[in-house]
Amino acid sequence: MGTLPENPAVGARDPFPVSAQGFYRRAGKRLLDIVLSGVGLSLLSPVFLVVAVLTRSTSRGPAFFRQRRVGKDGRIFVIVKFRSMVAFSGRQGPSITASGDSRITSWGAFLRRHKIDELPQLWNVLKGEMSLVGPRPEVELYVRVYTPLQRRVLEVRPGMTDVASLAYRAEERMLAARDDPEKYYVEEILPRKLALNLQYIESYTVSQDLSLILKTMSSLLSLHSLPIDKPAVSP
Repeated sequence: MGTLPENPAVGARDPFPVSAQGFYRRAGKRLLDIVLSGVGLSLLSPVFLVVAVLTRSTSRGPAFFRQRRVGKDGRIFVIVKFRSMVAFSGRQGPSITASGDSRITSWGAFLRRHKIDELPQLWNVLKGEMSLVGPRPEVELYVRVYTPLQRRVLEVRPGMTDVASLAYRAEERMLAARDDPEKYYVEEILPRKLALNLQYIESYTVSQDLSLILKTMSSLLSLHSLPIDKPAVSP
């Protein structure tokens, strides 16, 4: 499956002084979240309206999908996405989703491919339940299998994107290539993603977060060419 990508922050020289990084961890990260999520929600409101209407009109069910996730310090919150599956899909299959899942609608496949379904999480960021950058929030089912060390990822707010999200941009296709996608996710992908997240929470800086946001935005343009047998980020 390839080697585990190294933390891109290791060995890199950060242009921000230590004092600035200390402020960023104390308050700056949250300030950045509030400003960027607020601006994003304002600018994208027309897009939200169009996507919501098309989601409702192309399949039966609500425009938004809500699901319980585990957040900072183990607190449960409700994550918001545009619905990309048939209504009540959570009752019809596993919590993970592989490429080609029959529960995904044709319009939903487009939303997922371009990550448009994730945009409503800006509201979670503005509320303080999530951050723009941080370990992706998991469902309770998978958090229960975390080791004590892995549970350290719950010390920070979960994010809309992170190093692991970039490394496993082709995750749905990787899962689709396995006979038992859920087992492969729990035993192979999840531990590797958590290892990357543990590296992140030890060393994150404002420059690293801004870089990850920009890389996430640019990565959406190259999703069609991603391999399915190894992570998409090089050391």
